[in-house]
Amino acid sequence: MTRDDLSTTADDRRLTTGPERLYGTLAFAEAVTWTLLILGMLLKYVFDVTDLGVRLGGGVHGFVFLSYVTATILVAVDRRWRTKDLFLGLGSSVLPYATIPFERSAARRGLLAPRWRLLAESPSGPVERIVATALRHPVPALLLTLIGLAVVFSVLLALGPPWQWFS
Repeated sequence: MTRDDLSTTADDRRLTTGPERLYGTLAFAEAVTWTLLILGMLLKYVFDVTDLGVRLGGGVHGFVFLSYVTATILVAVDRRWRTKDLFLGLGSSVLPYATIPFERSAARRGLLAPRWRLLAESPSGPVERIVATALRHPVPALLLTLIGLAVVFSVLLALGPPWQWFS
């Protein structure tokens, strides 16, 4: 085993989920949670049975949505996406089921990779430095991200449904 093989193995142990796998998993989860939310809305608004599906499906979907948006930004910085691709990725999270076709398109166009670039390369600029630090220290970064997502999620829950924000 060469020295390069050893460093790759160490990087893999440090952060086993690369951008390709993370993004694919979250794209699929986003689609699944859209299904839960839509089913909940059918139960509430069409069949007038219960609003439990909307509260549970909506809550899970909201958290996965925020996670997908965070991952989109993380992958876009690491892979140096064009601004257009970043906005398409972010936009795909808003349309039901659009994350899966966008993720597949991103993979075909080489926007995703099995390994994080910023684990091996030096960052160029403050945004890349933040992402590189997060990738090199995944446990504290994940904890901070989860706390941040929980805060944003709690604030959004306190604000209520989006259609009530400005009324």
